[in-house]
Parts: sequence; C-alpha cells; structure tokens
Amino acid sequence: MLKFLSVRLTTSLVALLGVMVIVFFLARLTGSPAALYLPVDATDEMVEAFNRQNGFDQPLLVQFGNFVGDALRFDFGQSLAQQRPAAVAALSAMPQTVLLAFVAMSLTLLVAIPLGTFAALKPNSPRDSAITMFSLFTASIPDFWFALVCVLVFSVNLGLLPTSGQASLLSWVLPVATVMLHPVGVITQVVRGAMLDTLNAGYVQNARARGYSWRRLAFRHALRNAALPIITVAGDRAGGMVNGAVIVSAVFAWPGIGQVLVDAVYNRDFAVIQAGVFVVGIAIILLNILVDLIYAAADPRIRIS
Repeated sequence: MLKFLSVRLTTSLVALLGVMVIVFFLARLTGSPAALYLPVDATDEMVEAFNRQNGFDQPLLVQFGNFVGDALRFDFGQSLAQQRPAAVAALSAMPQTVLLAFVAMSLTLLVAIPLGTFAALKPNSPRDSAITMFSLFTASIPDFWFALVCVLVFSVNLGLLPTSGQASLLSWVLPVATVMLHPVGVITQVVRGAMLDTLNAGYVQNARARGYSWRRLAFRHALRNAALPIITVAGDRAGGMVNGAVIVSAVFAWPGIGQVLVDAVYNRDFAVIQAGVFVVGIAIILLNILVDLIYAAADPRIRIS
C-alpha cells in the first residue's frame, strides 16, 4: 500500500509540475503588469524601472528558471496587488474553499446515496423513474446558469437569500447549492448503477431468501460492496468542487481561492496566480491520497494487495 501511495504521489507531483509550467507561460500572455500598475502617461524609464524591480526585464526562460528555484522553497514572490507574499495570499483563502467543498460534499452524499439506493431497490418503477429524471436534470444544468437564476429568483425577486458575502447561515445556501448541484446528479446515478449490480449478486439473493429485508440488505450489506465506484466518483467530484468555487466566488463574492485567482488574473498578479494553482494542486493531490486510503478501508483486498 505504501509503495502504491508513493507512486501515486510521484506521478501527481509530476503532473502538478506540468500544470505549473503551462500556467507560468500562459499568465504572461495576458500582457505586462506595468500597463495596469503605472499611470497611463508613464515614461519608458518608469516602465523599465518597474519591470527591473519585479524581475520582468529578464528573458522569459531566465524568469522561469528563477520561478522553479523559488517554488522549490515555496517562495512564489511578492503579490503586486496585495503587497504581501503570494503564498500567504493563496493559503489564507484556501480554508474557506475547503470548508465550502466539505459542507457541499457532505450534503451531496447525504442526498445522493439514499436517492440512488431507493431507486435501485425498485428498478423501472415510478420512484426509480422520478429519481433518474431528477439526477439527470441536476447533472445537466450548468453551474453558472443555475447560480445566476438563483440570485435572480431567491435574492432579487423574492428577497429570501443574500446575494453575496458570508455574514449568516443564509448566505451559505446558494453557494453550497450551486457547488453540490452537479455532483448530486452524477453520484445518484453511480449509486443506482452500483447498487443494482450488487443487489443482483448471488449472496444478496440468498440472504433475501433467508428473510432479510431489502432495506437492511441495501444499507447494511450491499452498500459497502458497491462503495468503490461511489468513492471514485465522489473523490473526483470533490476535486471538481474546488473548480466550482471559482464560479461561486465570481457570482456570490465568496472569499475563497476562486476569488483570489479571479482577482489575480484581472490584476495580472502572476505570483498569486502561480501560488494559487500550486496550492489547489496540492489540495487535490492530498484528496486523491485520501481517496486511496478510503479504498483500503472499504475493501480489505486492496489493503492486502
């Protein structure tokens, strides 16, 4: 198991390095930061002094070499907009994103697992059809469209929920609903399919013949054996919730890593962009390792192998 985790960690870090290289060069295609941070009538000497002060006067490959060397020490430079270390700017926003993803994923599992299980208990029934239609509907709605419609209906027209911020529990409703919308639909379908395969297995049919109720078989026996595909998709969706936080930040002004990255792109704050992508990448790597450990806990065969 330790060898498997070490291999996963190595391959994940290599993938993260590739992403960081792409982000480094793509960020610089947005233009020179001097055009934003200097007056419109800035002289060439002022532009040269700004670039020299921030290291933008060097050739691109030299800048990249400096970036790699500094990143190995977890030093991504100084934020131009916030005037503090870029790593601090990214890390300070990450807890809010992690908390949002944790709450949304917890509620997603509480909704999707019972729905998928109840649909699998009576396949092709009206209940199964209704749950399937609901899951397909939620999985098909674009997140940004759903967020904007919710703001229009529940905040602007009805005045029931705040449009932004984090001042009260009500301000969590729309961001959490937006982030969990797509995962609920996808995981419900995965639970349904996995449970159908497990409930049709021979040992389940034998237990049913001995008088066990379908509900007891489903939630106490079959669900654990159907857990691996559910864990796989749930882990993937949890990582996607970090990406969904960007939409939440843009629409609901949620103070997370998404808001930091959006502001950094607008401000051409290259150091914060690079630090933010690195922090998000590390969070996803740790999430994947956690999913692997949950695999081993759910299925002893994986732990033994």
